[in-house]
Amino acid sequence: MDPGLHREQKPDWIRVRLPHNPAFWSTKSLINDLKLVTVCEEAQCPNRWECWGQGTATFMIAGERCTRACGFCAVKTARPEALEEDEPERVAEATRRMNLNHIVITAVARDDLKDGGAEHFQRTIEAVRACNPKIIIEVLVPDFNDKDWALELVMAARPHIFNHNIETVERLTPLVRSRAQYQRSLSVLRKAKDIVDGKVATKSGLMLGLGEREEEVLQAMDDLLEHGVTVLTMGQYLRPSAMHLPVVEYITPERFEELRLVALEKGFRHVASGPLVRSSYHAADFHPEEDVIEAIEADLAKGAA
Repeated sequence: MDPGLHREQKPDWIRVRLPHNPAFWSTKSLINDLKLVTVCEEAQCPNRWECWGQGTATFMIAGERCTRACGFCAVKTARPEALEEDEPERVAEATRRMNLNHIVITAVARDDLKDGGAEHFQRTIEAVRACNPKIIIEVLVPDFNDKDWALELVMAARPHIFNHNIETVERLTPLVRSRAQYQRSLSVLRKAKDIVDGKVATKSGLMLGLGEREEEVLQAMDDLLEHGVTVLTMGQYLRPSAMHLPVVEYITPERFEELRLVALEKGFRHVASGPLVRSSYHAADFHPEEDVIEAIEADLAKGAA
């Protein structure tokens, strides 16, 4: 079977409305005009019609070629091209034209680079803030192979929200994630918070439907909480092609809601849970704690002085 022709029978609740909002086409035109890449398209996000219709997008920097071949991901695995030096400024210009108050910046894994693309993240955060000082900046990063100095580069630019997905439960991690390690991802989340003395909101996400057991999902929640994570997303894994991992189970919307309530009871501050939820789904619905915002503003003011 041609992977591009892969079709799979999905339950009725997995439905995506096609775009009718003019803002969708305006956003698409702007992204094309600035020659930017979005994870919305590269990862075949089912919500891109909705998000672009609202004038929001998650920008994927450092190219569209990933050095890893995760079993769930639609992003192309190939030898990456050189970083585009003006990309940070182009992303910043997009936030200005779209009048954004919340941006999500993500990237492919760049294991070909010594810093894993950390400096490029830093430059993009700084360019966006220079163009739009009041914007809330969220980053969704790879693990940088757990290099502390690379992580410090990103945190030095002071994002408001630091997101790194564990993606699945510990038992399934070797099957689902190329090179990534469950405990290493937890370590990255903890270190990011420690680097800035806790003055950042940390976030992570899980895909369900890959064969995980309920007790494993609950354990993953506990593990994230123990590592300082306060924001959680949970969504249904959807198979991008016949070459990717199969869906083991479609989780009902009712079960997603039950898990959302469990996560809130356990102590997460904000939880988005549903079949079509993805890492940056309705990202602007979560607002970082006031002490986080105040601390970042104070540090930036010191740096400017």
